[in-house]
Amino acid sequence: MSIIATTSTTDTDPVLEQHAFPVEKLEAYLSEHVAEFKPPLTVGQFQGGMSNPTFMLTDGGGKAYVLRKKPPGKLLPSAHAVDREFRVISALAKTDVPVAKSYVLCEDASVIGQDFYVMEHVAGRVIRDYSMPSMTPVERTAHYEAMCDVMAKLHSVDFRKVGLETYGREGGYCFRQVRRWSGQYADTKTDDVPEMEKLIEWLGARMPEHEETTIVHGDYRMENVIYHPDHPEILAVIDWELGTLGDPFSDLAYNCLNYHVGDPERADITNIDLVAHGIPTEQAYVERYCELRGLKEAPNWKFYMALSLFRLAAIAQGVYKRGLDGNASSPDALKRGAKARQLAEVGWQIASGS
Repeated sequence: MSIIATTSTTDTDPVLEQHAFPVEKLEAYLSEHVAEFKPPLTVGQFQGGMSNPTFMLTDGGGKAYVLRKKPPGKLLPSAHAVDREFRVISALAKTDVPVAKSYVLCEDASVIGQDFYVMEHVAGRVIRDYSMPSMTPVERTAHYEAMCDVMAKLHSVDFRKVGLETYGREGGYCFRQVRRWSGQYADTKTDDVPEMEKLIEWLGARMPEHEETTIVHGDYRMENVIYHPDHPEILAVIDWELGTLGDPFSDLAYNCLNYHVGDPERADITNIDLVAHGIPTEQAYVERYCELRGLKEAPNWKFYMALSLFRLAAIAQGVYKRGLDGNASSPDALKRGAKARQLAEVGWQIASGS
């Protein structure tokens, strides 16, 4: 499979039939609720996401916006929380964590059929190939370090000072994650995956005794940041659907999954000479994060890696189920069944030490 290494945030396709909505109603809504908006409105769809459908809006003056909405069809109760995405990026606008400017949240389904929010369009690069084949070793190092640095900034934000004290619960995050994703997996299960059942039991018996609570992204990876068009600066962290208050080491471990499992859609760096390529080793990356946050180490690393793989397997299973049901955000959703199994197998290998 060929990999699209980098895409521009201006790359869109025509709106998928299953995600079409009345453009004229949205145009009228934006004219009333977004002071800068000028009709007429044109709409394109970003095809990278698998969960909340995402669209590029261009107004009559050439100004671009981004709309994220819930997908159509029957949804799991806690999934696709666009209101939470809107809330966190609005709060983080007051910090040094780069996010897109938020404009409006609409929870009136009569407008386009689902809840949605609108934010500014950030022009830049989305890097989808972790090996960054077109870059020099020095450039690769800088891009990885920027990703690490922004994550450390996020976890250093005082959530109370930015009004996010009710964005989640303090403590017990790992327990709730295992419970939540076990339930989501059960609700979307299509085939028997023994490793998922083993991980549920193993994780449940090894909860951390002490947990720090910070804002966590929940899906922090290279593909969910927008880099400047010309240099390693990160202009915005995107796709906040899984954001909450939680254990920062869960974000860090999730961000390090590419060291443990290859992805045919995002390259495989598990078998290359990382140092020669200018890509920080997992140890160096974790040490940099800990240094930035004033921490001695990242404890219980095996637990957090297994938890991250388990979560991602459950998410992939949910995408696969939506693909079978015909309401996924991407035509690639049906490939996620095999991905869910692979992630569960690697997670169990790490957990069991095999």
